[in-house]
Amino acid sequence: MSFVDPVSLHGQRVSLVPLGNSHHGHLVDSVKDGELWTLWYTSVPPPDRMQAEIDRRLELQRQGSMMPFAVIEKSTNEAVGMTTFMHIDAVNRRVEIGSTWYRKRVQRSALNTECKLLLLSHAFERLSCIAVEFRTHFFNHQSRAAIERLGAKLDGVLRQHMIARNGTLRDTCVYSILDREWPAVKAHLTHRLAQS
Repeated sequence: MSFVDPVSLHGQRVSLVPLGNSHHGHLVDSVKDGELWTLWYTSVPPPDRMQAEIDRRLELQRQGSMMPFAVIEKSTNEAVGMTTFMHIDAVNRRVEIGSTWYRKRVQRSALNTECKLLLLSHAFERLSCIAVEFRTHFFNHQSRAAIERLGAKLDGVLRQHMIARNGTLRDTCVYSILDREWPAVKAHLTHRLAQS
């Protein structure tokens, strides 16, 4: 299986399906829940830029560097966010899970835990990855805490890694889960889901 072959991943609460233009309307509604684009330390698209963001992700998929998903909440059958495999390095069997956002109503819920379980299971068990990365802005404390709750370890901080859209310099926190750590992380996430 190629790292960018379209695939759908299904859990109890959520499905991750290949991102497409048909998700545009639900994603516009979702991004308005909490006005997510106003957070200065993220790059969530505003409603009027959603189509451009979908197009950008699909072009990166065509180039082989990204596999974008729409996050479908099963109870409503609506797209409530986006996530991706990105910075795909098939030769070294590494991917990053990133460019993820969810509508405010489902943040810090079992939906996120299940999304990560589905993505990590696919990466380690189907794609035979040796490591999966997560990256976030130093000031995105909510994202950093969520990544750490998964069981990922901080590899380090890339200082002045990027210039943000508001002109500030972004320090990027890099986390990873290694293939040898996956069994314990999987048991941890499965237990968390069973408790929710």
